[in-house]
Amino acid sequence: MSETPRRPRQSLADYRAFVDVTTRWSDNDMYGHMNNAAYYAFFDTAVTNWLFGTGLSAEDSMFFVAETGCRYLSEVAYPDRVRVGLRVGHLGTTSIRYEIGIFRNDEDLAAAEGLFVHVHVDKATRRPAPVRGVLRRALEALAA
Repeated sequence: MSETPRRPRQSLADYRAFVDVTTRWSDNDMYGHMNNAAYYAFFDTAVTNWLFGTGLSAEDSMFFVAETGCRYLSEVAYPDRVRVGLRVGHLGTTSIRYEIGIFRNDEDLAAAEGLFVHVHVDKATRRPAPVRGVLRRALEALAA
């Protein structure tokens, strides 16, 4: 059985936008490092803050999370400062795959790398809806 080659750890320069998040004492688990669930909360917080920060929270649309994943590379724990790097790895007709880097304190290499897939939906019908206009242009600017 052949081994799948590992891609190199991503650096700050590999991402297009950044959101700073605060760790909390409750993020640590009984082993003294950040609980896995905290990474996913950071992903969600960073993507949502980026969307709100760009003024893209349209009244007639919303997003559902379709997929998430995380590759853990080095420890993060409270009271570390966390910087979350964002880029768009794929922009489809109705979906967006964000690629995310978690950076600890002043480190240049990611402590964790994740993916977060959103499906853009119509609020009234709850059905997938095309990503258009200002939203599409902002996401294209975030593309890797």
